[in-house]
Amino acid sequence: MEQNSERTVKGGAFGSKENLLVVIVMILGVFVAILNETLLNVALPKIMGDLEILPSTAQWLSTGYLLVIGVLIPVTAFLIERFTTRMLFLSAMGLFAIGTGVAAIAPNFMALLIGRVLQASGTGLLLPLLMNVVFVMVPLHKRGSAMGTIGIVITFAPAIGPTVSGIVVEHFSWRTLFYGVLPIALFVLLFAYFKLKNVTEVSRPTIDFRSLILSTIGFGGIVYGFSSAGAEDVTWSSVGVWLPIVIGIASLVFFTRRQLKMEKPMLNLRVFQNSIFSLSTLILMIVMMAMFSSMILLPIYLQQGLGYSSSSVGFVMLPGGILMGIMSPITGRLFDRFGAKWLAIIGLGLMGMSLLRFAFITAATPYFQIVLFNTFMMLGISMLMMPVMTNALNQLPSRLYPHGTAVINTLQQVSGAIGTALLVSVMSTSEARYLANESAGATPDPQLLIQAMTVGMKTAFLLAFTLVLVAWLGSFKINRTTVSTTEEPSGQPNEGVV
Repeated sequence: MEQNSERTVKGGAFGSKENLLVVIVMILGVFVAILNETLLNVALPKIMGDLEILPSTAQWLSTGYLLVIGVLIPVTAFLIERFTTRMLFLSAMGLFAIGTGVAAIAPNFMALLIGRVLQASGTGLLLPLLMNVVFVMVPLHKRGSAMGTIGIVITFAPAIGPTVSGIVVEHFSWRTLFYGVLPIALFVLLFAYFKLKNVTEVSRPTIDFRSLILSTIGFGGIVYGFSSAGAEDVTWSSVGVWLPIVIGIASLVFFTRRQLKMEKPMLNLRVFQNSIFSLSTLILMIVMMAMFSSMILLPIYLQQGLGYSSSSVGFVMLPGGILMGIMSPITGRLFDRFGAKWLAIIGLGLMGMSLLRFAFITAATPYFQIVLFNTFMMLGISMLMMPVMTNALNQLPSRLYPHGTAVINTLQQVSGAIGTALLVSVMSTSEARYLANESAGATPDPQLLIQAMTVGMKTAFLLAFTLVLVAWLGSFKINRTTVSTTEEPSGQPNEGVV
């Protein structure tokens, strides 16, 4: 590891051409993997028609993806310590490529769901692996620039997913989405086989199967329960919603107690002893809740409420996605110079302003204004996502990097699923209440349905705005790490507050 640190001072943020090549290979893989998280959002109606399935069934193509990732990521800390970079990346990319091929030729819903599960299995390994590799290779004072480069992937890929999907499904079969991704995945797999080198140390820890079971039931139950709440004709009082959530929470309580008692835990939760790490993780969770839910709600309203075509909805997302890709490296360099605090404050402010404006969209709102405020929101996310994440991980000693990245990525995925289910449920409940009050038992006309959806969307976006407001207030307490914590002798995370 000391050799890696010495190499990083000889060049740019990644230190050497060899390191840069490793990161480029991994970024390509992570890009296509994360792109798939939102790629099917706009395509679901076409898939439902072709496979003759109900919306409540089709939503599992997205929910199942998040569920697998939420279950798998907590194990990544163990896997990163147990296996080499090369072995893990090739395995993850191989799973993703196989899943993409299965989904492309799927004759029915079950085969398509299996393909999505295989894709998610690869995705769940790729992002924590990439982040851990960067934190091993890059010195603290250059991590903002390095993570800004990674931020292009994390923010740009899911942002342009609806755009790509909208354009493709309007002119081609939804299967084209998978056929288009497959060659890229195979190229990355082949390139990595010949060029990817190992950069992390292997310590050969043993897996604690009780922790693995508790983690799987805990995170899986919570994601499953909240995701089920967003399905059609399902309420929060349904047994299929609250029972998995209760079981999941109980499992996580036992999981947490076990990790804190173990000398070598599967997932070291002592990272939360650091106040800045904990605060930053909470902010990132709120951002993911608002981001994923708005990327689901806005397309639904624009298509079903305002009558926009799928390609028009896709282009609403495009400028913001492009801007996120441009700004991510820039905000990374700004983080290296100024820290995360004011980037987070400004970014959350832009997010809050955009969500507040979304709450008051009507049929009279000009198209360009919708594009503009979605762009502002994406700009805000690009300003705060990677700086806050980098600042959080900078608080930890090097031996806790795999655990810190696993914790952050797990909670981001779980919060994304929870946020989507929560806001979709709030929208549906408000919409139903408005219809019940206004229709007086009669069959509602199309105009009343649009008004009801508008009311539901307003309520959901106001809730998202409230959550972001809480995160904005918390961002004033973010402090910056100015000295490396990688040589901390005590083995405990320091406070990292300067």
